[in-house]
Amino acid sequence: MNPFKEMQALVLVATHGSLSAAARVEGVTPAIIARRLDALEERLGSQLLHRTTRRVSLTESGDNYLEDCIRILNDLASAESAASRGSVQVSGHLRITAPAGFGRRHVAPHVPAFLERHQDVSITLDLSDRLVDLVNEGFDCAIRLGALADSNLVSVALGDMQRVVVASPAYLERCGQPRSPEELVKHDCLALGPQRGWTFRAAVGSAKTRNIRVKGSMECNDGVVLAEWARAGAGLAWRSMWEVGEDLQAGRLVSVLDDWAAPPVGIYAVFPERRHLPLKVRAFIDLLKDAYSQKNYWLPKGNGLKPVQPKPRRNSAHS
Repeated sequence: MNPFKEMQALVLVATHGSLSAAARVEGVTPAIIARRLDALEERLGSQLLHRTTRRVSLTESGDNYLEDCIRILNDLASAESAASRGSVQVSGHLRITAPAGFGRRHVAPHVPAFLERHQDVSITLDLSDRLVDLVNEGFDCAIRLGALADSNLVSVALGDMQRVVVASPAYLERCGQPRSPEELVKHDCLALGPQRGWTFRAAVGSAKTRNIRVKGSMECNDGVVLAEWARAGAGLAWRSMWEVGEDLQAGRLVSVLDDWAAPPVGIYAVFPERRHLPLKVRAFIDLLKDAYSQKNYWLPKGNGLKPVQPKPRRNSAHS
């Protein structure tokens, strides 16, 4: 039995929720999918799936193994695409969608270089913060940030996105610097609309996270506006490094609570499930992945991340 076929069977069943749905995608019978899964579990000596007549779900071992399977299969597809580029021309029209703010800064600037490298390709880039239906709207690929909702889409990790709490030096001098997430209640926090809280580590060095409810006198559903308000000294903002990295480098903003920062979340390329990913899509994904993996791409060298020490506030009772 081909081990890659076995891994593909597990990924398809986990993605589509049943053996019959996986079999339809693969173009085989459910019995063949079942045999591949049986062979995989026997070879590993571990149960990967709970299978009943009504539903299929991953065991803890299966959930852990699934992530490795996806990575290995994606790496295999990438290697095959790379090997074929010498004889196969990248061509065709590519339709990409990305979140508006992120896409303006970190997708659109790479399009000219991609087209210069692949002159037989044309691109439509759609920048929108709505969740685009790739299949029904005819998109080849979407760039998405953070946790991915369960879907019938395949994802490739492009990089990590770190969020930091920032404020202007003027605000910190005026209001002081929070030393722990609990101290945020004393500060004016700039919220992204009806927000669900800011995420921090449960303790310094911990892998567990927690949400802290914050409040302030200003909120907006546009992250660009929040960064502008923070630069103007209106309060603290919880923003992604890709949004505020240049401001940190220039000293317009300062990061605080760095020891409490939650682990980074992923930046992904997602696309409809296909047995053979079009070369134009793979080439664009590879370009973004290479760019995002460059040293200091997200965090320019010497960006002044060390928080400033605000001047002690004078106590009016002793003035």
